[in-house]
Amino acid sequence: MARSEALTTSGAVAKNLRGQRIDVRGLLFEGALLLALLTSLLILLVLLYEVVAGGVSVLGERGGEFLQGRLSVVSAATAGVGQAILGSLMVSLIVIVFAFPLGIAAAVYLEEYAADTRFNRFITINIRNLAGVPSIVYGLLGLTIFVQLLGYFTGGKSVLAGGLTLAVLVLPIVIITSSEALRAVPDAIREAGIGVGATRWEVIRSHVLPSAAPGVLTGTILSLSRALGETAPLLIVGATTGFLAVGNVGFFDQFYGPYTTLPTVIFRWSSLPSGDFRSLTSAAIIVLLTLVLAANAIAIILRNRYEKKW
Repeated sequence: MARSEALTTSGAVAKNLRGQRIDVRGLLFEGALLLALLTSLLILLVLLYEVVAGGVSVLGERGGEFLQGRLSVVSAATAGVGQAILGSLMVSLIVIVFAFPLGIAAAVYLEEYAADTRFNRFITINIRNLAGVPSIVYGLLGLTIFVQLLGYFTGGKSVLAGGLTLAVLVLPIVIITSSEALRAVPDAIREAGIGVGATRWEVIRSHVLPSAAPGVLTGTILSLSRALGETAPLLIVGATTGFLAVGNVGFFDQFYGPYTTLPTVIFRWSSLPSGDFRSLTSAAIIVLLTLVLAANAIAIILRNRYEKKW
């Protein structure tokens, strides 16, 4: 019985190789995948066209004035995104300082030091679950911890509170992507280093981390791109959507003051009835997309550099 089934299977494979049988289901499935891809690309192209068509005139006419202008919901002729760009960059800086080192360190511990116990598996599962929690939940968490509980240290609804909230939001993603990059490093590299007398930390520092650097950099920059586009958590922890006056304060003092970001400005302008602000919204979206693409370009350059080195 088994022999006859094997002969039938081999005969079907041989017939497929000779092209005497058409896999209709396979072709339909392949066509469905191609249709889904083309539909997604079409939707993306339509959205990009709408954004570029609406905002390119603003950037062409005002240019540097728009990029350096102050936030306003009254006069579309003088409104700009200078404060929003600065706020997004400051929030991103806090995310880089807090989320990236903690996330990479946690991934190194889980993959290189932690034993395969039930408790550690429980931690790993919960980290993966946290990556799927809606961002507004992190906004409520940030409001409770960084604004109310630790408001004396963060300045309440400030840049620091917003940055820490986004850092907590992207931390699970950083841990997961870094863990996957470390797991992809061949065990032969670790065994070779330990075999010549190196300590575990020396092997991790000199061989494992550099080998995993391309994947780690890709994951961290992608998480930063997500942080740049978040709106709901920042609105909850105090991002300003209207006029913002920061005053003449020092650079570090600005982290404890009011702030705004590009996504919150886009959210506010898109809700205004004036058609002029609709054009400003499209222009602000173009600026945000440029920042995100610039971050991704940096990730690609760094990844290629480490791949050539290793």
